[in-house]
Amino acid sequence: MTRYFYQSSIQDFIRKSTTNIFGEMSINDDGDTAATQKYAWSEEIEILKQALNSWKEENGEILFEYSIPRLGKRVDVVLLLRGIVFVIEFKAGEEAYLRTDMEQVMDYALDLKNFHLASHHRTIVPILVATEAKESSNNLFLSVYDDHIYNPIFANADTLSSLIERVIEKELAQPSSANDFQDWAISRYAPTPTIIEAASTLYRNHSVEDITRTEASGESLCKTTQYLIDIINRSRENGEKSICFVTGVPGAGKTLIGLNVAIQQAVENEEKNDRNLAVYLSGNGPLVKVLTAALAKDKQQQEHEKGNKYNLTEAKREVSQFIQIIHRYRDNMLNKIKLPIENDTLEIDESKSIELGQSGHGEVEHVAIFDEAQRSWDLEHLSGWLARGGSRGGKKKIANFPMSEAEFLIWSLNLRKDWAVIICLVGGGQEINTGEAGISEWIRAVNTTFSNWKVYISNHLTDKEYAEGNVSKLLENNPNKTYDERLHLAVSMRSFRAEDLSHFVHLLLDRNKDEAKRVYESLKDRYPILLTRNLDKAKKWLKQRSRGSERYGMVVSSQAYRLKPLAIDVRLQPDVEHWFLADKDDIRSSLFLEDVATEFDIQGLELDWTCVVWDGDFRYSDKGWKHYSFKGSKWQNINKPESQAYQLNAYRVLLTRARQGMILVVPEGNREDHTRQPEFYDATFEYLKSLGLELL
Repeated sequence: MTRYFYQSSIQDFIRKSTTNIFGEMSINDDGDTAATQKYAWSEEIEILKQALNSWKEENGEILFEYSIPRLGKRVDVVLLLRGIVFVIEFKAGEEAYLRTDMEQVMDYALDLKNFHLASHHRTIVPILVATEAKESSNNLFLSVYDDHIYNPIFANADTLSSLIERVIEKELAQPSSANDFQDWAISRYAPTPTIIEAASTLYRNHSVEDITRTEASGESLCKTTQYLIDIINRSRENGEKSICFVTGVPGAGKTLIGLNVAIQQAVENEEKNDRNLAVYLSGNGPLVKVLTAALAKDKQQQEHEKGNKYNLTEAKREVSQFIQIIHRYRDNMLNKIKLPIENDTLEIDESKSIELGQSGHGEVEHVAIFDEAQRSWDLEHLSGWLARGGSRGGKKKIANFPMSEAEFLIWSLNLRKDWAVIICLVGGGQEINTGEAGISEWIRAVNTTFSNWKVYISNHLTDKEYAEGNVSKLLENNPNKTYDERLHLAVSMRSFRAEDLSHFVHLLLDRNKDEAKRVYESLKDRYPILLTRNLDKAKKWLKQRSRGSERYGMVVSSQAYRLKPLAIDVRLQPDVEHWFLADKDDIRSSLFLEDVATEFDIQGLELDWTCVVWDGDFRYSDKGWKHYSFKGSKWQNINKPESQAYQLNAYRVLLTRARQGMILVVPEGNREDHTRQPEFYDATFEYLKSLGLELL
């Protein structure tokens, strides 16, 4: 992605003709600019020539269409003058300053401040220019943070010059030297996108390299992606079947790798006018639903920009070809088998399948990416589920199913007569739920049933946290294995403010008070965590902290049944698509602060700011955490160690969903309510307070 379409000194910009500048921009346009935007370039150039005429002897630079890769967009103009970065967004012909446009220019400013190295210590001034507006800004204010970003300033075609001058006077900015902004335009850019932002940017035909850190984590992602693409190409060329196992530290980007491969294959096949031959599969239903909705909206917008009619239902149908919930994919394959199953052997019912020449069954993809592959079901769990009619919406029971989920998924791709690739994304050190087979089941299936498959495996899959350290032994007699370090992601790319957040939360839940307090001291300036007993104050704090289109919301434990007096009913599940994507005017949106998400809704997804409301289900004591579930009209102890571990991990998820900061609400309880006695909450509040969290 070209960093910019035009760059010059202010002097050269004033001197050159509008036609010449427009021509340079057109030459450098890599083809993703809408025609309506190009029509506006000439007007923008003329307005800026007039606005900057009094600064034509100054050292400064101007850039048009500067890339913001994390957002997959471009700033109309960046003006670098007297040490200040002016971020200017034009709305040609507009008479009003729209909220969405204000958020857009603020997002650009935030992105440069947080992720663009040469802008970290600069004053950033976002300016929205509605060329035909009658009014413009009278007051200039810095935003709520002490980070030298102004609130958006509004200008029209005639007032832009005076507003720039007023900012310079307010900042007491002195003339700068010729090299003050040297290399600003090519400065290192190190974003850490949310998974929604990343998937959307990838779908707009950018690469992982465009949207991730250019340091260790980005390099690791690019190497792993390229290695997987090489395996796919080799398998296609040689007619081979291959299975890959990718490991990584928490937050390293395994899901992003899977989405990148699936989307890249889909885009390539679309360009070749071929069917999509890769699919990303996840057992995380909310994640799949939100990603599908976000990408569908992007697809619809792309088609509209091309002048094509394209409805959202059609867009969702296209996206769902390469992003699916794993159970839907599994059940689709189950619909193809002959029933009843005899002699423990699965066979395809040819009357239910479409043959495409020598390519095998047409519904079977060439490439399947399984996220959290260690969570696939074992034989006993899957067989019992199918025997009870769990598949096909309960319409039909399947008896005597002979395979685990891992073996069945390999069997499905093995139906192809030409080539196939399975990519298993493997999380380590996680609790295994009842019925989950772990990674050893995948390896067993390859060893015993699909010995012709080539195995490409991360050299870290031999660590104790994966298959209890037995991977090397399981594969010792497999002649087709290849270990490679490029299949391991060693660097986390999570929140730019809170690299230590996961460590802090681990210490908090481990009741390691002194060490947790020390770690929080080191991160609080970059990542605020506040504590209060008042939910209304917490909501107000969230709204004040959010800038641009930053997203916030309330999250609670799925066991938090006694927050109903606070108007929080955990039994009412949110519409996750609208909760994560709708704007603040939509009552279903997280920004409306009515509906709450639980650990099941938000796992694998993130917000910028969260409010974690803590109920009496998880209580601190000097002897350890106390675990409760609400049954009938009272709290009951959770005694099973396995269930206690799930609840602990639920709070781990809730406390690590915010990218920029969070506020914790521990209610005061009510002496008149036997289910909300103050002692159910007080010890937890005092413990969190003792960690040094700021009180609100």
